[in-house]
Amino acid sequence: MGACPPKAKGPWLQPQTPLLSWLFREQDWDQHLDQAYMLQQKRIRESPLLQAAKENDLFALRQLMLDPTCDFRQRGALGETALHVAALYDNLEAATALMEAAPDLVREPTLYEPLVGQTALHIAIVNQNVNLVRALLAHGASVSARATGAAFRRSPQNLIYFGEHPLSFAACVGSEEIVRLLIEHGANIRAQDSLGNTVLHILILQPNKTFACQMYNLLLSYDGRGDHLQPLEAVPNHQGLTPFKLAGVEGNTVMFQHLMQKRKHIQWTYGPLTSTLYDLTEIDSWGEELSFLELVVSSSKREARQILEQTPVKELVSFKWNKYGRPYFCVLGALYLLYMACFTACCIYRPLKFRGSNRTHSRDNTILQQKLLQEAYVTHQDIVRLVGELVTILGAVIILLLEIPDIFRVGASRYFGQTILGGPFHVIIITYAFMVLVTMVMRLTNTDGEVVPMSLALVLGWCNVMYFARGFQMLGPFTIMIQKMIFGDLMRFCWLMAVVILGFASAFYVIFQTQDPEELGHFYDYPMALFSTFELFLTIIDGPANYSVDLPTMYSVTYSAFAIIATLLMLNLLIAMMGDTHWRVAHERDELWRAQVSPGAGGLVQASPSCQVAGQAQIEVAYLEPNACLASRCTVYKIMQGI
Repeated sequence: MGACPPKAKGPWLQPQTPLLSWLFREQDWDQHLDQAYMLQQKRIRESPLLQAAKENDLFALRQLMLDPTCDFRQRGALGETALHVAALYDNLEAATALMEAAPDLVREPTLYEPLVGQTALHIAIVNQNVNLVRALLAHGASVSARATGAAFRRSPQNLIYFGEHPLSFAACVGSEEIVRLLIEHGANIRAQDSLGNTVLHILILQPNKTFACQMYNLLLSYDGRGDHLQPLEAVPNHQGLTPFKLAGVEGNTVMFQHLMQKRKHIQWTYGPLTSTLYDLTEIDSWGEELSFLELVVSSSKREARQILEQTPVKELVSFKWNKYGRPYFCVLGALYLLYMACFTACCIYRPLKFRGSNRTHSRDNTILQQKLLQEAYVTHQDIVRLVGELVTILGAVIILLLEIPDIFRVGASRYFGQTILGGPFHVIIITYAFMVLVTMVMRLTNTDGEVVPMSLALVLGWCNVMYFARGFQMLGPFTIMIQKMIFGDLMRFCWLMAVVILGFASAFYVIFQTQDPEELGHFYDYPMALFSTFELFLTIIDGPANYSVDLPTMYSVTYSAFAIIATLLMLNLLIAMMGDTHWRVAHERDELWRAQVSPGAGGLVQASPSCQVAGQAQIEVAYLEPNACLASRCTVYKIMQGI
C-alpha cells in the first residue's frame, strides 16, 4: 500500500476553499455537487489512508498505524477525514480502528462546501448504522455538532432538509432507536438551527408524513423533563412560526390533522352523534401577532388552502364570516358605492365654460374648457359640488392612510402580489386615491388637463367595486377568475397582439402612404394606423377601405393574411386560454371563496372574539359518525361560549 503521505504533502489542504468557492459561484448546483464528489473520489484513490477507510481494509490500516510519517488527520477534497469516509461506506471495523488510533477524529467536522460542519456522527445517522452511532457516542462524539454546509440548508436546490443537529438528522430518517440514544447522551431537543427551526419544525417539512408523525410524538414524550416554561411545540422559528403554524403554511394536511387530534376532546357521544371540543390556540386570531388564517391564505403553496377545508378551521371561518365579516363587508360596500356615486356626480358636473379662442384646426372639435379656480365655486350648485369634492378628497386621504401602513407592515411584494388577499385591488385603490389628489392639485393650480387623472380615477374607482364581490360565494370566485385571466392569459396574449398589430399597422400605413388621406382617413398618419389596426384586430371595425376607388394590390393580400392570423387564429386562441382558466377556477370555487374571506374573517374579530374563554378558544363540532346505516358524514357546528 505504501506509506501515508505526510501532513504537508499535496495541494489539497489550503487551496480547496478558494477553488471550491469559485466553482460554487460560477456553475450550476448540480455541477457543483458532481465536481465536488469527483474531486472527493479522486483524492480518496490517491490517499492510502482514505482508500483503506473506504474499503474497510483493516490490514492496511494497521500497517499505516505503525508508520510514523502517517498523518491520521489528513483530509480529502471536501475536508473530510478518514473517519468520515469509513462512516460514509458503513465500515464499522475501519471506523473503530481509526477512533482508537486517533480519538480526536470523532469530533472533527468536514471543512469545505457543500458539507461544512458534517461529522462522522451525522453520516452514521443518515445511514441508520446504529452500531456505528453507538461506537461514535462511546468515543465522545458531540451530539450538538452542527452541519451548516450548503447541502444541508433549506433550499429548492436541495432534495433533503434535515436541519443541522444530529438529533434532527435521526428524527428525519425515522430511526427511533438512534433518537433515544442521542437524547440519552445529552442531545437537546430544543436546539434550533440557523433558521430557528427546532426538530419539530424540521419534521413538518419532511415528505414522509407517516414516520414524521411518529417521531413528533416520540420527541414530545421527552418534553417537560426540564425547567422550561415554554412547551417545545410553542417554540417559534425566526419567522415567528411554531410547528403548528408551519404545518398550515406548508399545507401539510396530514401533520395538521395529527396535531388537531392532540387538541381534540370528545365531550359526549349519543349513538352515531358525537360532540367534540377543539382547542383553537394558534388558530383563532385573538392575541396572535401572526394570524394563522392569514398565514395559510398568503402561503405560496397551493396545498395550504386545503387547510381551510379541515375541521375545525372550516367551521371557525364560517362562523366568523357569518357573524362579523358579512355584515361589515355589506356596510363597507354600501358606503363605498355612495362614495363613488358622490365622486362621479362631482366629475359629471365639473366646472366648464364655453371656449373663448377660435379653433385652429379642422379636426379640433372642442367647444368647452375648464373654468379657473376663481370662477369654479360661485353659484349654489358649485357649493353643493364643493361639498362632494371635499368628501371625495377626504375619502382618498383615508384610503392612503389605511393602505400605506399595511404596505410597510406586510411588505410590498406580498401585499400587492397575493391574488387571494386582493393584491391587484390594493394597486387599484391606491392609484385611484393618488389620481384624486392629482386632480385636486391641478384644480387648485389652474392646470389644464385635469380630465386625464379624473377619467382614470373614475375607471379605477368603479373597477374596485369588484373587490366587494368576494363577500358573496356566488361572485367571489369570479373576481379571482378575472384576475387570473388578466394577469395570466391576457398578459401573455398582449405581447403577441402587440407584435402583430405593429407589423400589420406599419404595412397598412406604407401601402396607403401614397393615397389621398381624404379618401381613406383610417391610415392618414402612423398613430391612427396603429389604432385602426387595433380596432380591426378586435373586429370593432370592418375592413377600413374605400371600395369606391381603386385600392393598392397589396392591401388585399395583407388584409387577408391579417384576417386569418388575428381573427381566426389569435382571438380563438385567447378564448381557448380563458376557457381553460375558467375551468380550473370553477373546480376550486368553494376553496377559493373560503380563502378570500378567511383573512377578513380573522382580522375583523381581533377586538371582539366571542369564542375566547379564559385565554383559550374552543370550538364544538357535533357530527354523525359513518356506520352501516350512514354512508356519509353530516357536520354541524357551533362555537361554544362560556364553556
